[in-house]
Amino acid sequence: MSLLISNIRDCLTGTLGEDERFCGAIRVRDGLIAEMGDLAPLPGEEVLDAAGCAVVPGLVNTHHHLFQSVLKAVPKGMNLALDPWLMHVPYTWWPLLDEETFRVSARIGLTELLMSGATTVADHHYVYSDRYDYNPSDVLFEEAAKLGIRFVLARGGMTNGRVFDDPAVPAAPCEPLQRFLDETLATAAKWHDPSDLAMTRVAIAPTTPTFNVALEELGEIASFARQNKLMLHSHLSENEAYAAFTLARYGKRPVEWLADKGWLGSDVWFAHLVDLAPFEVQLLAETGTGMAHCPNANARLGSGIAPADALHRLGGKVSMGVDGAAANEAADMAVVMHSAFSLHRATKGVAAVRAEEVMHWATAGGAKVLNMPKVGTLAVGMAADIALLDLSAPRNLGLHDRAIAPVITGGIAVRHSLVGGKRVVADGIPLGVDLGQLAEDATRLTSNLIRRQRESLLAPV
Repeated sequence: MSLLISNIRDCLTGTLGEDERFCGAIRVRDGLIAEMGDLAPLPGEEVLDAAGCAVVPGLVNTHHHLFQSVLKAVPKGMNLALDPWLMHVPYTWWPLLDEETFRVSARIGLTELLMSGATTVADHHYVYSDRYDYNPSDVLFEEAAKLGIRFVLARGGMTNGRVFDDPAVPAAPCEPLQRFLDETLATAAKWHDPSDLAMTRVAIAPTTPTFNVALEELGEIASFARQNKLMLHSHLSENEAYAAFTLARYGKRPVEWLADKGWLGSDVWFAHLVDLAPFEVQLLAETGTGMAHCPNANARLGSGIAPADALHRLGGKVSMGVDGAAANEAADMAVVMHSAFSLHRATKGVAAVRAEEVMHWATAGGAKVLNMPKVGTLAVGMAADIALLDLSAPRNLGLHDRAIAPVITGGIAVRHSLVGGKRVVADGIPLGVDLGQLAEDATRLTSNLIRRQRESLLAPV
């Protein structure tokens, strides 16, 4: 069985240079792109008409926190910077997430991502606690499978919890190092597929190397990851506090400090990297260490703008991350791309980044960061992860260059989306979820969550 995507006129391929645009048709067979060019339908071949659409590779989101999809716009955190926001939002609310609430939260986030063109999602989940009577990792993989999306679990956790000023904040959910490693290995044994066309993968991802693991544990975690052929991921340099902490304690900035601990390389990627010195950017580029650029969440929290453009110019690996919805209520890839395009140009001038480069970060760049060589690009032999984005909305009318609409207009409506050649969105409808039921569940469970949190504040200490 094969499928032909015809009438492609406005297309960014994810690559840069002379092949960054394409017109014609794409033939999909056995989950791969089999042919591209001036193609006619074969007898009995299914045809998707791309007229009126921008066609792009399925977008790759390299950093998210799906458990936060039911923590959008928490009033106490709306006008706080990162550190007090952490205290009053994720670290206050995590104990209240029962399995149903957690499962629906993941479903909300994955659906929102799918409907904004994403076909691959890396979720950094860092809350593992004996308070939970369910396994968050299994829930995340199960929900991703229902939607047909490629899913990378960055299995997080911490051996040290940050201490906050407010005594009402629950103790951070810590694990001894050996348990953290054992549970990661068990998760990988169940879910990790190292193949180029993997639908599921596992990385090892302590919450932050700066604050949440002991100094002597960093090397052991890195060695464990490489012994088991798992990638390393974490938050780093999310604001100026990271550099201040490592400079005060170790006399080095974060990237240089981690270089000594085996935490740089082509199998490592960090989220945020907002506060970097030029020599740190150079070190990331030289070692092939990836960046998950999260401009919208960083702007929402007032943390700054990562030097993604500088890393890109040096040949480094840049990808796009949505980050958690508790710090980015518009948790979709279109808004993130638009933020990257707008913020870099607003602060550094119009030469800072082109729309095509932002699309590259969100596609081929993400695939490079996650070491998934068969996704992120429209080319023969690549996985048929393809999004057809409807350009009929008024915001897209009058465009002289319609191919860059997904980046410059800030809004995406998916008409059709394929993952491995299988339809996951058809005529604007995601096939793995009932949107009406999801809305009902989200309203009910978010209301219950708010009620339980109020009750916990009234309970005697």
